[in-house]
Amino acid sequence: MDFRKNILYFSLFCLTFLSANAQEGLPIYSDYLTDNYYLLYPSMAGVSNCGKVRVTGRQQWFDHEKAPQLQTISVNTRIGDSRSAIGAIVFNDMNGYHSQTGAYLTYAHHILFSRSELDLDMLSFGISAGMIQYKLDETSFLAGGFDPIIAGVEQSATDFNIDFGFSYQYLEFYAHASIKNLLNNDGINFNEQGLSYNNLRTYLFSTGYLFSDASEEWNFEPSVMFAYKDATQETFLDTNFKVYKETDFGRIWAGLSYRRSFDGAEYLNSDDQVQTQKLEYITPLLGLEFDGFVFAYNYSYQSNSVVFDNGGYHQLTLGFNFGCRKEQYDCNCPWIK
Repeated sequence: MDFRKNILYFSLFCLTFLSANAQEGLPIYSDYLTDNYYLLYPSMAGVSNCGKVRVTGRQQWFDHEKAPQLQTISVNTRIGDSRSAIGAIVFNDMNGYHSQTGAYLTYAHHILFSRSELDLDMLSFGISAGMIQYKLDETSFLAGGFDPIIAGVEQSATDFNIDFGFSYQYLEFYAHASIKNLLNNDGINFNEQGLSYNNLRTYLFSTGYLFSDASEEWNFEPSVMFAYKDATQETFLDTNFKVYKETDFGRIWAGLSYRRSFDGAEYLNSDDQVQTQKLEYITPLLGLEFDGFVFAYNYSYQSNSVVFDNGGYHQLTLGFNFGCRKEQYDCNCPWIK
């Protein structure tokens, strides 16, 4: 009997943990590396010479019915010939019995410090405002009988939130920062004391530089992305490296991303000794831009020794560019051109 109770308590803990982590707005994966920095930084709306439409789909564990999955649609473009830009993001995120659907609208403004548009020296600001609907499906939780802490219905809540960010770009160098989920949201997740997890603020920072060979046909981009979650004090770092090949029809790129958490989870090994494990992801990625159309794929593999499943995360990005203006700036910067 005690064994069954322990299993039940452990299962409830896992459900609560998954829900608390899933209820964070748009999740932070590696899809920003597939020509989609706008998903993380509202200041990147309209920064390119072209407007951009990007559609992404992410799936784990294809043989599981309620496996984690994410779909996003984003669009951003300049407002005519002005320095202002607009954008929009719609997403659907599912993780077991928890799901969230959201939509954001973005306004960004770009300030050019150089004397002309020949050299890139630009500071950008952006703000996104949106609605997020959280759902927790408890309809199948009471199969074993009555439980006073489980309602047995589909709970839902809708909240409003804001993201704010800035970007600085100088020739082949860039730096981005943003605050995600600036406002407190009560959501639908509560712990056993009835306290809600209402602080979803996440701080992001990215920086990188593009190196080129003598022919300028091959470009190499090392970059990092740091994330800090305010409520749980979780931190992780992405270390990335991408290679671009410029072609007559567009460009081809490949890269590798390594994500490492600074926070460890304890577990018992086979000798009943307490060990600590930190989250590690390895993500190879491939991409192609052909005549304004974009195709990209990445695969995230968790390299830890203790995992729930050996399957990885598959993510596909499709998109196209529109309303392209004459190329500006004398720089090898694929995020602009």
